[in-house]
Amino acid sequence: MAQWEPSQYLKFESERMRPPVDLVGRIPLESPGTVYDLGCGTGNATRLLAGRWPGARIAGIDSSPEMLAKARAGADQGGDEGIGWIEADLAHFHPPYPADLIFSNAALHWLDDHAALFPRLMSFLSPGGVLAVQMPRNHAEPAFSALFETARSGPWADRLDPLLRTAPVAAPAAYYDLLAPFAGRLEIWETVYHQVLTGDNPVVEFAKGTVLRPLLEALNERERADFLAGYTARVAAAYPPQADGRTIYPFRRLFLVAVNRD
Repeated sequence: MAQWEPSQYLKFESERMRPPVDLVGRIPLESPGTVYDLGCGTGNATRLLAGRWPGARIAGIDSSPEMLAKARAGADQGGDEGIGWIEADLAHFHPPYPADLIFSNAALHWLDDHAALFPRLMSFLSPGGVLAVQMPRNHAEPAFSALFETARSGPWADRLDPLLRTAPVAAPAAYYDLLAPFAGRLEIWETVYHQVLTGDNPVVEFAKGTVLRPLLEALNERERADFLAGYTARVAAAYPPQADGRTIYPFRRLFLVAVNRD
């Protein structure tokens, strides 16, 4: 399991928070009683849910103790009375009670077998409950192509190839087919966020917070330096800075809001 670094992840907190804000705004619930945030990370989106529904019982669930430590540290500052933080494997998540809302922002693409996963999540909902999910679907873009090329072109190829997730998220129509049999109402859409980033090769810094982590952990110190040098050169060529020195990084995300049948 990758060891996540909350500080690296939160370097781009503003960009990472835009999708959950958009997703929460499309959830058609007035006052859910029981809410689960799967893959809550540092808890920022979980607190967004608590702000929207202050009367709800909310559980933030994540498999990373580092991320949950950051979430709990934020809780120590107050305002999280309705939130519980739980360390658990999302692949085996099973709520003790039916959920009014199962929410997941940028987490389920790390799990395999979506054909089984999504119907199972729908089965955990109360009648009229909502499954609301956002997943990156950017794996055909240059930042990821550069990652795959770098991983497969060095002496580390045999070790890294099994770790590559080249197409973890299917096309929207595939999720329609998975969810439509269970949903009384179903919304599916994609948004491409043209993120304006600052700094020297910020796309690499963005990737260090997520997709690069399991790969770098599989390498020794010298290999990490060589891998990052190769990846950085490829990314710099794919995303040259604008005239003012900033870099535009388009990032596609898939959104699903499925309302369980009554």
